[in-house]
Amino acid sequence: MRFVIQRVTEASVTIDGEISGKIGKGYLVLIGVADTDTKEIADKMIRKMIGLRIFEDEQGKTNLSLADVDGGLLLVSQFTLYANCKRGNRPSFIEAGKPDMANEMYEYIIEKCRESVDEVQTGEFGADMKVQLLNDGPFTILLDSDQL
Repeated sequence: MRFVIQRVTEASVTIDGEISGKIGKGYLVLIGVADTDTKEIADKMIRKMIGLRIFEDEQGKTNLSLADVDGGLLLVSQFTLYANCKRGNRPSFIEAGKPDMANEMYEYIIEKCRESVDEVQTGEFGADMKVQLLNDGPFTILLDSDQL
């Protein structure tokens, strides 16, 4: 499982001209799921993401968590995080989770995040989405379950 976490001052997802999800301060999280991922892996990734201390405190040090700043989450499914570009110029997505399983994991992640974060907004699995964000810093972190 891969999460690309971007600290934002605002972010939104638009589908067919309509805003699907929008947050102010918080994280825009792009979520990639592999066939080998499990709910246990998702739980570990969620705990790590929510516990990250990447917001600045009064001294300008990245010492505050999402909860400390009352931040929101915008969760967007993105199978392209499992693009394999080793051969040729056309990426292979064979390592990405099959749609039914990946959607189930995405919905599970949304549900679990809502248990501990007040504002959780989402994109739509499999939709053609337009994502806008104002990256704060910029500050972007890649969480990969193979490295946790």
